[in-house]
Amino acid sequence: MQEPPAYGSSRSAASQVFAASERMNQMLIEQLDPAVWVAYPPGKVRTIAAIFTHMHNVRCKWIRLTAPHLTVPAQLHRTHCSPEQASASLAESALGCTEMLEEAIGIRSGRIEVFRRDGWAPAWPAGLEMLTYMTSHEAHHRGQVCMLAHQLGFRLSSETISRLWNWEGLWKELGFSSGPGR
Repeated sequence: MQEPPAYGSSRSAASQVFAASERMNQMLIEQLDPAVWVAYPPGKVRTIAAIFTHMHNVRCKWIRLTAPHLTVPAQLHRTHCSPEQASASLAESALGCTEMLEEAIGIRSGRIEVFRRDGWAPAWPAGLEMLTYMTSHEAHHRGQVCMLAHQLGFRLSSETISRLWNWEGLWKELGFSSGPGR
């Protein structure tokens, strides 16, 4: 099991939300049957490995475009990525994203003034829209992973699904001093 990054209570609500989103990614990777990792679903659909690789690589782009002063993690290749590599890389890019959020809208806000989602997209002022966009992107792809795993014959347990929705438990697991909304 990949150890969750140490975030501590000095983090803002924005970076805590992103850390909880990342913990959900790690839980999914931990619970997936290795056989479904590279299995090709019917139709022109990404593999689960390609989805997690995409999530990490997009985070790298956000960091590179929005916070070029931060270290940008190495990108992953979607056809040559193991669950262990994805887990470690996602943990690394999550740390970069939480640092970026701290500098944009968190405790150390002000250093980052705009969020650049992509080179073709207009920049947005740094704010809650940035966090919402980032977590929505992650949630969308987690939904794809759950659906593909099911279609490939691997149902996630009720316990895993419950843990994904237990935000109070995620906060506690991550070592935050208070739960969501406090």
